[in-house]
Amino acid sequence: MPGGMTASKKIAISLPATLVAKANRAVKDGHAKSVSAYIARAVEEKANDEDLRQMLDEMLAETGGPTTEDEQRRLDAAFRLRTGETLDLRSLNKKKSKKRRAA
Repeated sequence: MPGGMTASKKIAISLPATLVAKANRAVKDGHAKSVSAYIARAVEEKANDEDLRQMLDEMLAETGGPTTEDEQRRLDAAFRLRTGETLDLRSLNKKKSKKRRAA
């Protein structure tokens, strides 16, 4: 297809009203061309996250598994995370730790 366009398939889905309102707001605010484009981008991002998670799981399996507590402390120090934050390698996001650390 010309210009980077991909084939699309029309489907019918049901969404909670709050999500429909958010999609409509994104279109109104100019963050998406259409509700379909907004939802397609969300699905694509979710699929990419799952691909990354699978790749990380494979890498962890090849290298001996998830980080140990000592490795996690060194990662936190290397990334200069604030007290109570840890680098969650599974989601690749900074997250608040469930355990409070001593200040």
